[in-house]
Amino acid sequence: MIKLSGKDPGSFAGDLLVYFIFETDKKTIPCPNETVRRNLKVSWKNGDFTGRKGQSFLFYPSTTENKLAAARVMVVGLGRKEEKQDDCREQIRLAAGTAVGRAGDFKVKTLMAVLPEKTGLADDDLAECMCEGLILANYRFDKYKTVDKDEDRAGRVARFILQSGDFDRAAVRRGMRRGTRGAEAGCLARDMANEPGNSWIPSRFAEFARKLGRKSGMSCRVIDRAGMKKLGMGGILAVNQGSDLPPKLVILKYRGTKKGPTLMLVGKGLTFDSGGISLKPAAGMEDMKYDMCGGAAVICAMQAIAEEKPGGINVVALIPATENLSGGSAIKPGDIITHFGGKTSEVINTDAEGRLILADALAYGIKTYKPDAVVDLATLTGAVIVGLGHHRTGLLATDDALVKKIIRAGDRAGEPLWRLPLGPEYSKQIESRVADIKNIGGKGGGTITAAAYLQEFVGDTPWAHLDIAGTAWNFTEKSYIPKGPSGIAVRTLLHLVRNWK
Repeated sequence: MIKLSGKDPGSFAGDLLVYFIFETDKKTIPCPNETVRRNLKVSWKNGDFTGRKGQSFLFYPSTTENKLAAARVMVVGLGRKEEKQDDCREQIRLAAGTAVGRAGDFKVKTLMAVLPEKTGLADDDLAECMCEGLILANYRFDKYKTVDKDEDRAGRVARFILQSGDFDRAAVRRGMRRGTRGAEAGCLARDMANEPGNSWIPSRFAEFARKLGRKSGMSCRVIDRAGMKKLGMGGILAVNQGSDLPPKLVILKYRGTKKGPTLMLVGKGLTFDSGGISLKPAAGMEDMKYDMCGGAAVICAMQAIAEEKPGGINVVALIPATENLSGGSAIKPGDIITHFGGKTSEVINTDAEGRLILADALAYGIKTYKPDAVVDLATLTGAVIVGLGHHRTGLLATDDALVKKIIRAGDRAGEPLWRLPLGPEYSKQIESRVADIKNIGGKGGGTITAAAYLQEFVGDTPWAHLDIAGTAWNFTEKSYIPKGPSGIAVRTLLHLVRNWK
């Protein structure tokens, strides 16, 4: 889909050639190409195009000039030059996304992007972010649409070319591979989430993991219902009771070092959530096919990790997968279950099911693999949307050093997080009169009490919980983020693993 070229942009004879320029108060147009400057001159002088973020200017090179062979040339504004590295990274992604959005309007098939100069980023970081913006913005999910030749829909770019200019080609190539790997994994997570609930079922997680294991050499294990009963995983089994489809606990292990640390990732794989007996409202229930976005993020990050093969760290991933339906055998409010390890829980609300399946996975994973740190991801609570909107992922944790690593990774990926507190006052809200704990803690602090429930199963292991309910879909509107599933946290996890030390 994307390749590197050192050839003069003027010789590119494809559909669209793109230059990127900064907003500036200077009269001189900050673009190295004379033909581009000449065509942009009048618009620049009149203030119609200033290089502002989100702006674009399109022109068709004159055949008599014979200096630009492309069918179309576009100039995209980067906005004012940012000072912070992470802001610079996002600036490049957004501009690349703007270019792809306009390219789709013209049904462009081949696009050459000329890497901008003096961005403040290292050559490899610049190429990485450019590739992320191009690929993520190019995403479409039209698998189930009937093809209509007369329908006027935005197209998908078939081929991207990065023009390396005077940059270090080896560094650019390295960044290009990094960015492509992360962006393609993010798009795959979007695909999984976009699949309907009658297609992406628990067994699909297992099938994907087995294929990934065979292809990459990672070890894969899938625990089925019988195995869960033997192990005493009452949380996953309870949530699954109302469904005809069997649950799966999918486990993948990447070994990057013999003596180094092990990071454990856990992703909620609720492939459809009706709420169970505590039935959700009908309006919007179709979006509950997205309740497996945590599991998608984890398993797609594992694919990227397997391709990249980072050294110095081992990663184990667990995805508890099931449906939550209201069949005749479904768990009822007031029922008491026993989690892996023996802790009992009173189920007050069957729609607070994500914490039940995560609790078993966390307890089992920590006991079995003895990780040095644990990160779980889940579309867990509507309360996090009330608190943070669709702009930041909620982060709750027991370890400050782990928090710093995750926030740093999220900032690099353009996927910001916000830390919320934990404490005994919140844990007190989930005390039960008839069991060890109960699965909801009342109306106040819903995101925090959900995390407090999970905290009961991690012991002293450094642990962080990412509530992605507000960001897994309808994430902050950006040029490279589509409506619907965002693929959130895939690249955050990848940055976390890359920069673990």
